[in-house]
Amino acid sequence: MLYYHESIYGKCHWPRSDLIMHARFYHPAEIVIGKIVELSSDNKHHAMRVLRLKKGDSITLFNGHGGEYSAHIETINRSTTTAVIEDYYDKERESPLTIELVQAICVNEKMDWIIQKSVELGVTSIQPISTTRSIVHLSDERACKRLQHWQKVIISACEQCGRNLVPQVLPLSSLSDWLSQKKSHPIHDVRLLLIASAITRLRDIAKPTGTAGTSLLVGPEGGFTSEEEAAILHTGFVPIRLGKRTLRTESVALATISALQTLWGDF
Repeated sequence: MLYYHESIYGKCHWPRSDLIMHARFYHPAEIVIGKIVELSSDNKHHAMRVLRLKKGDSITLFNGHGGEYSAHIETINRSTTTAVIEDYYDKERESPLTIELVQAICVNEKMDWIIQKSVELGVTSIQPISTTRSIVHLSDERACKRLQHWQKVIISACEQCGRNLVPQVLPLSSLSDWLSQKKSHPIHDVRLLLIASAITRLRDIAKPTGTAGTSLLVGPEGGFTSEEEAAILHTGFVPIRLGKRTLRTESVALATISALQTLWGDF
């Protein structure tokens, strides 16, 4: 079972029983206080086989529309697991930053890792893209299946980290198509391109103001081609680097998001 206390956010320095985070489950349907809901087959298995929950145990449900619901297990067996909804809490754990991660797709394990950890770090949306040097190439059918899988990774990350608003993973796009769409939007957001040859550091970038967000563009294992870099820069992206070391594609986004949260966000 997952436990949580507000000292993570600096509000106390010792565990308190009233601040424990119970096992959390995503329930993508209407949740009504006093009603009984049936957990999905995946959640039923997790509750019964992994968490070893029993009748009467407290859990938390959320449906991605904001806030969360306290509940307790009413029945739990091989055929069904149900819970009684007790109360609603208007609780969010979102970062004050709006961060769009534009990530060149990579091998399955790396991509899952990037998506999972970026959600935990507070990213708002994820746009997978294909590039010239992408190792992974997906047909339309495979891309659709991967999209469904990535959304499940996001939901699992939200269950773990306490987020009640579920970030969206957008359909796979080619870099050129995505840049064409980006060009049609006025440049109000901060657009960052992570490349090893850049001179500008993150601390040299001004914090976005008002409702402006940050778009973070990360290339594949082999990096962007010179033609791709030129097209990206022409779309208003600022090239930046993190220190003197060259990071792997599965490290760059997570390190940058962490730095953004430290400089401008809630870290």
